[in-house]
Amino acid sequence: MKKILITGGAGFIGAHLARELVTHGYAVRALDNLSPQVHGAGAREERRRPSYLDDAVELQVGDVRDPDAVRRALDGVDAVYHLAAIVGVGQSMYQIAEYTSVNNLGTAVLLEEMVKRRSLTRLVVASSMSVYGEGYFTDAGGRLVSGVERTMEQLAGSQWEMRGEDGGTLTPIPTGEDKTPSLASVYALSKYDQERLCLVTMRAYGRSAVALRLFNTYGLDQALSNPYTGVLAIFASRLVNGKPPLINEDGLQRRDFVSVRDVARAFVLALEVPGADGQVFNIGSGRVYSVLDVARLMAEMVSGGRIKPEVTGKYRMGDIRHCFPDISRAEKLLGYRPEVTLEAGLSELCDWLRGQVAVDRVEEARAELAARGLAL
Repeated sequence: MKKILITGGAGFIGAHLARELVTHGYAVRALDNLSPQVHGAGAREERRRPSYLDDAVELQVGDVRDPDAVRRALDGVDAVYHLAAIVGVGQSMYQIAEYTSVNNLGTAVLLEEMVKRRSLTRLVVASSMSVYGEGYFTDAGGRLVSGVERTMEQLAGSQWEMRGEDGGTLTPIPTGEDKTPSLASVYALSKYDQERLCLVTMRAYGRSAVALRLFNTYGLDQALSNPYTGVLAIFASRLVNGKPPLINEDGLQRRDFVSVRDVARAFVLALEVPGADGQVFNIGSGRVYSVLDVARLMAEMVSGGRIKPEVTGKYRMGDIRHCFPDISRAEKLLGYRPEVTLEAGLSELCDWLRGQVAVDRVEEARAELAARGLAL
């Protein structure tokens, strides 16, 4: 039996991955700092083990930036999943030092300790769709367009769609891993640094590394009281409190929403498939929806139609218009096949929500961004 370390293993995705690994016969250890923003006030001091973390998982409470904690976590381990990170586009734009410290320095500390151990030959790192910025587009002539951004004048004038050099509206298409990164936030920059640090360092030492660029991941056990987490968890927090989901711009932004159960399976494949070494993979559902349509579906499931999403017509710095993945590389090289439809995944999520309590901090977070000039 192989022993696996998951940094950030008590978090939402980490706990689902841990459960999946246990079912595959692995022994699993989690290193997690039990961040109050994710796990609630006092969780770290009380070393409060999350109730959703599989009983078979060994939890070590510690910070990935602490070499001693990392050394203890790596003892007897055969492979590592690196998921430890602070998540959030908006917050990253003003907690710059903290995001850079946890995401960048934490990764560097982990790698320095890993390369000292010759037995540690495999690392899988969680990257993010945020590294792409805007996705791929085509113009009216069918030509591929990449690297476009909206100007502040466009945003101030509520001109939400992407436009080409001729002023015409561009059509979004699936984005492949070959797209040049466009890092629109401190969070995106830090995730790209995590990805590259892992791939470059492990290759230099003759070890194996794989990066998974995760798209909008949702599912049971998300941190509902964290206003900087995934968009569906933010919508859920509002709905649990009888409030409408708040949607930026006009709600027609197009995204891919992938079940955490599919993401966990993809992580296991990335560890086990030999041909994955050195590769970067998009992990999504392969289906595309507007944010407004998903918010409406969630509101209908939770409230029976009593609550309607609210389109704010506002903009947040670092947000992008359209980005959804081409997952053909993961399908071909990993054998990845998403199994959970959005309808089935949201139904499961909304059933779980009925027994949950969430502190709605969404408006507080929006006010914080606006006060700093990071939201229109």
